[in-house]
Amino acid sequence: ANEVDFHITGVNFGRDLPEPDLIADLRNVVAGDLSPDGAGELAIERGIEIGHVFYLGTKYSQAMNATFLGDNGKPQHFEMGCYGIGVTRLPAAAVEQNHDERGMIWPDAIAPFTVVICPIGMGRSEAVKEEAFKLYEALLALGVDVILDDRDERPGAMLADWELIGVPHRVVLGDRGLKEGVVEYQARRDTEATKIAPADVLAHLKGKLGLQ
Repeated sequence: ANEVDFHITGVNFGRDLPEPDLIADLRNVVAGDLSPDGAGELAIERGIEIGHVFYLGTKYSQAMNATFLGDNGKPQHFEMGCYGIGVTRLPAAAVEQNHDERGMIWPDAIAPFTVVICPIGMGRSEAVKEEAFKLYEALLALGVDVILDDRDERPGAMLADWELIGVPHRVVLGDRGLKEGVVEYQARRDTEATKIAPADVLAHLKGKLGLQ
């Protein structure tokens, strides 16, 4: 308002003063620009907010008269803050950072299941069924979040489903493989499966999962 400590509020272009002749973003910041404090160069990065913290000061503690005794023995209002964790944003951020053309790749810590057991032709082979349930029960006993796919689905469809879902560790058992003395282990990020003896697959999984 051209006077010290005197201000006008609610001013609008076109009503209280002329519209500007030109509105322009003269320059957008780009990677390599000096930081405002001159301590380094700026980098442009993508991000997703998964949580936040707000400083509240004493606004609410004063309203509620929430106090504590300070070092001087007198009541003082709490300095407050709050935080929020985006429970629905966390999995979205995890999937955004962990996926490929086949689907999601869950980190072990937040995967809906850590291990999936895929028995091929379980409905036609008692040996496959027995070995699959044996491994399933052993993993459950160790406290592992494991799921056994008992749909008796075609191998290609079954494996594609679990790649899409993104369970981080997969074990495939089939009648032919058991006769040859092998089952297949594949981490979701692996390009190829590893053949392991049925007697060794539990120890192999324990090593991958960091279990004793």
